[in-house]
Amino acid sequence: MAKEREEEITKKPLIIAMKGHPGTGKSTLAHALASTLKFPLIDKDDIRDSSFPLHQQQPAASRHQLNDLSYEAVWRVATTQLHLGLSVIIDSPLSRRIHLDRLVELAASVGARIVIVECRPSDEVKWRERLEGREKSWHKPASWGELQELIKGYGGCSEYDVGDVPRMLVDTTTPNLGVEELVSSVVQFIASVWCPTPPPM
Repeated sequence: MAKEREEEITKKPLIIAMKGHPGTGKSTLAHALASTLKFPLIDKDDIRDSSFPLHQQQPAASRHQLNDLSYEAVWRVATTQLHLGLSVIIDSPLSRRIHLDRLVELAASVGARIVIVECRPSDEVKWRERLEGREKSWHKPASWGELQELIKGYGGCSEYDVGDVPRMLVDTTTPNLGVEELVSSVVQFIASVWCPTPPPM
């Protein structure tokens, strides 16, 4: 039955847009979803990581410019995949409504569907341990304090109305709930939104 749901989901291009602050577990879930559904995964961090030489040349002025450039690269790569008829998983914080608007426009332009999978841990202690225990990166917060400063800098804009875009909230710190179970619940959610069971004859 799970295999049938996965096959139904893949019949029409779909954008699975991950959303969540650093350390929430969205990349782990995104990789697991991509492996299960066999969707191309476009990770904004991969693109941002490759911009380090530019950051070294202009560290003061480049932060926001490189971030915007990373998103632009994500949109372009996603556009190519969707035009080929492929579904995609986009792993980014999706912290501003303008980023979602761009995805909605992209989906409409190619006749694709879109769903948001937002990772929002309820256990702050586990979230902090996850954030501070992961591999360090030059453009990611390395401590809980740095993360709080980042969130403060958003000025509340990361909590926005997603309109009629289907969204699933995922608590990645739920006890005794592994990645496989989270993937299964996301697949079920997508199937319930985009592949509803027809009424009995």
